[in-house]
Parts: sequence; structure tokens; C-alpha cells
Amino acid sequence: MQYCAKLHGLKAAAVKKAVSHGKEKCGLVDMGNRLIANLSKGYQQRVGIAQAILHNPSVIILDEPTVGLDPIQILEIRQLIRDLGELHSVILSTHILPEVQQSCSRVQIIHHGKLVLNESIEHLNNQMSSSSLLVKFESSVDLATLNNLPNISDVQQLEDNFYRIQHEQHNNPAAAIANLAVNQHWGLLELTPEKHSMEQIFLSLTKAEPLDE
Repeated sequence: MQYCAKLHGLKAAAVKKAVSHGKEKCGLVDMGNRLIANLSKGYQQRVGIAQAILHNPSVIILDEPTVGLDPIQILEIRQLIRDLGELHSVILSTHILPEVQQSCSRVQIIHHGKLVLNESIEHLNNQMSSSSLLVKFESSVDLATLNNLPNISDVQQLEDNFYRIQHEQHNNPAAAIANLAVNQHWGLLELTPEKHSMEQIFLSLTKAEPLDE
């Protein structure tokens, strides 16, 4: 890390302080006397991040920082990225879409060199919350009775006793459906909001298209 600090152009008097700060920020204080080659993959990632912040850059670029890590290490690196984001602008380059949702405040998708999405995570989460429910009953139901519930716009049967129920955006009829199932003795087995995933959004924006020759 001292070598990297010098590569970043830090003066000799500032190197020790920068290395100490990098170790503390990245949870490496107890690893100071260990060889990097003998560290776990997670700690090696931490060393790389510590090296990147030695000169206190305004922007940090991380490329697939959680690849090859175990679940505990992934959680630790995610938290480290969020902590760094409080003091720096962090650009996270990854194909692991759940990492984007867990670690970022904004997402951009580039396809064939073109920016096809530039949205806040909050806005995307709202988009992914669809206005439909997946409902499964134990016995057959009267579709007319189900359709007559307030705020329901459409009922689609997916398989035996399993339905997708479309409803008005801000009027979720889940409680009314549950009450109806009890009163009609239909036996409610499942009632869950249907959500779109980041993967679905990514695929919808990057569907295979012939490249210009």
C-alpha cells in the first residue's frame, strides 16, 4: 500500500497517514503484517479498494468487486461500498444485477455502446412493483364474483386455481380477495404481489438485435 501511495504521487510525509486511513476504512487494521497472497479473496478485494482510496479521489471505479466472494464477504463489501459512497462518487461496474439494487442509488445500462437506461434505484423499484397479484386457491372459484371486487381490472387464469389479478395502481385488493376467499370457502393458498426484476428490465432493454454491418 505504501508503494501504491507513492504511485499516486503522495509525499513521503503523507504516505503513512494515507495507508493508515485506507486500512481503517477498509477493515484491514488487523491484517497489516499479512502477505496479500495469503489473504482470503474478500480481504484481497478490500486491499484493492484501500489502494484505490489512498489519494482520496473524488471518484472511485469498482469493477465486479463481489465476484468470487462468499455470502458473508459479499455483505461486507456491499456495506463498504455504501460507506465509501458517503464520501466519494462510486461507479460500480457489474453484470450481477442484485448488487446494483443492494449497493447503488442510481443505475445506468449501456447496450452496444449506447446508454439505454439512466434512472434512480428508487424510481426503478417503483417500476418493478407491478399492479398485479398472483393468487392460488384450494378449490375452483367463481370468476364473475372475483371480477366484481372493487379495483380489479382483469383476472387471468394461469393454471388450475391459479390466477394473475390485475388491479388499479394504488388500490391493492389483497385484503378484499382474502376476505372473499374465506367467505366463499375457496381456500386461499397463495396471495403475493407480482414483481418485475432487474433482470427482466435489463433483458427488455437489451434484447438481441442484429448489429449494424
